[in-house]
Amino acid sequence: MRNMVYNSLVHKQAAGQKMLAVLIDPDHIQNLEESVRRCNDSGVDLIFLGGSLISSGTIGESIALIKSMSDIPVLIFPGDELQIDSRADALLLLSLISGRNAELLIGKHVVAAPYLKKAGIETIATGYMLIDGGRITTASYISSTVPIPSDKPEIAMCTAVAGEMLGLKMMYMDAGSGAQNPVSAKMISAVREGVSVPIVVGGGIRSTEQAVEAWRAGADVVVVGNAIEDDNTLITDLMNALQDLQQL
Repeated sequence: MRNMVYNSLVHKQAAGQKMLAVLIDPDHIQNLEESVRRCNDSGVDLIFLGGSLISSGTIGESIALIKSMSDIPVLIFPGDELQIDSRADALLLLSLISGRNAELLIGKHVVAAPYLKKAGIETIATGYMLIDGGRITTASYISSTVPIPSDKPEIAMCTAVAGEMLGLKMMYMDAGSGAQNPVSAKMISAVREGVSVPIVVGGGIRSTEQAVEAWRAGADVVVVGNAIEDDNTLITDLMNALQDLQQL
């Protein structure tokens, strides 16, 4: 398995280049073409595909459509071991290090391992940390885990440090889909001070101001999802804000 996607992430991190990723839910495939067009037009860096609960759409169908329309790397953001497809550029192999559910620390990975190996897809070992965003989210409900309190940056930092010591190659701090509040700058900064690996931050980001705050605090990749369906110009606004930030 080549590490082309991960190596690109590390290279951009080393160069100080911040990135924007758009998270697409396969259940919303009716809006997929429009979302991909916006990503293409705005120059989005990455497309994440997946969700905690997929009831109607399929990963394979969505990847095929995205690939037919765009050259943007597609990374599977799996909600379970069934969300695997070799047509993706990479898969975030999520270990839910913020919780104590053994199935999501290693159990699901054991089941998925032979399928991942057969698929030959690049896997990025990722420490997944759920952060309290002000309401119960699908991710916390499905995972049966308690998110890290939003006012405890030291817990997030120590969790991320432990994950990096265990060999995880990226940290994903997620307030969850539909969160009232995004991950705070204080918490992002604490994690940035503790680890050297790339940091991804998502959940509850609905404005350019919130995204810029996350980037400035130490996020290498900011992820937006539901908000782009409510605001047709958000992707363009975020990329414009990112370009302005890079020029400072």
